[in-house]
Amino acid sequence: MTPEHGPRRKRILVFNQYYWPGIEATAHLLSELCEELAADFEVTVVTGRLRDRAEKPGRTVHNGVEIVRVASTMFDRAQLGPRAINYATFLAAALRAGFSADRPDVVLCMTDPPIIGSVALPVARRFRARLVVISQDVFPEIAVELRRLEQPMLVTLLRRMIAFYLQRADRVVAIGETMRERLEAKGVRADKLIVIPNWVDTSSVTPMPRDNPWACDHGLDDRFVVMHSGNIGHAQGLETLVRAGTFLRDLEELTIAMIGTGARHAAVVEQATRVEADAVRFFPYQPRDAISLSLSSADVHFVGLAEGLAGYVVPSRVYGILAVGRPLIVCADDESETARLVREIGCGLVVPPGRPDLLAQAIREMHGGRHDLERMGELGRAYVLEAGDRRVAVGKYKQLLFELTALEAA
Repeated sequence: MTPEHGPRRKRILVFNQYYWPGIEATAHLLSELCEELAADFEVTVVTGRLRDRAEKPGRTVHNGVEIVRVASTMFDRAQLGPRAINYATFLAAALRAGFSADRPDVVLCMTDPPIIGSVALPVARRFRARLVVISQDVFPEIAVELRRLEQPMLVTLLRRMIAFYLQRADRVVAIGETMRERLEAKGVRADKLIVIPNWVDTSSVTPMPRDNPWACDHGLDDRFVVMHSGNIGHAQGLETLVRAGTFLRDLEELTIAMIGTGARHAAVVEQATRVEADAVRFFPYQPRDAISLSLSSADVHFVGLAEGLAGYVVPSRVYGILAVGRPLIVCADDESETARLVREIGCGLVVPPGRPDLLAQAIREMHGGRHDLERMGELGRAYVLEAGDRRVAVGKYKQLLFELTALEAA
């Protein structure tokens, strides 16, 4: 490059199946991260097609980030077979796109799909680039705990594939301390591990009045609302929330609002009907610009994590709840990041997973005024402003990437 234009900006090549304008948690987080990184780096994202969206394969630029959308299947993800086909077609196309990209200085991938590092590693090796893996969950252990994978040979193969790229990455980012411990147990060297929690943009996700226009439009004003907002899948323990509703039939003003969809949506709807949990209502995912209103429509939020999943997955939706200043009831193992966080901050209650009776008791206490919900919400908002805001996490990622590119240049 000619001197008058200055030195070439370092290039970051990113792999993840989901990206803007996807509604998945990884899509939103990665989009925010890459758009912030684009101020200092040339950023290219290799991503897949979106189900029920108009975006087609090809190249485009959005908010300073080059997006390479590759051709891949878009079957319903509820079943493992079609999901595996989606993964396979995306991985094959992503590998081709990665090999034909301009030489990157750093290759970065999130773990969606879990074996994406098997593409990112050979691309990084080809270009002699640094590899950074952002671990959003620990696989296949999470699938084994949920009994979604029970074939020993397949589990062993996946463990070896994932350990192979994790142990050869230059840095592995864990989104929680318990997850860091899980990854170290998988053979990742301690000096390669760094903890950077997920985040929320506290300037756009802000507290709103409880009986706001969204609440009124959806019949939630003048109700006591316990809300789950996010994926309705296997890890969230939502069956426990539905069963808790059967202990609370005397609370006539109670509404258990479930916002979102996922692999367990139909099963949870069926369960709520079967056990006559009439307080449970279901809503679709809400537009991003309505998040502050929808989250603020709850008196208390439910965050569940199935038994045995501590450290294998960390619910990122916690930060949005804290940002709108609402308290939480966490239904998870004591050693989970979320349970630790809520106890440390004092922004909610923690009950064991799989105990609808204890969950119902906690809801009844909150409804009955035994806890200062407003104070809990204030403590959560104060914490997220200090430690969970996007600027904090992005600053840590930039520092990491600057360090790696400086090492690469040396």
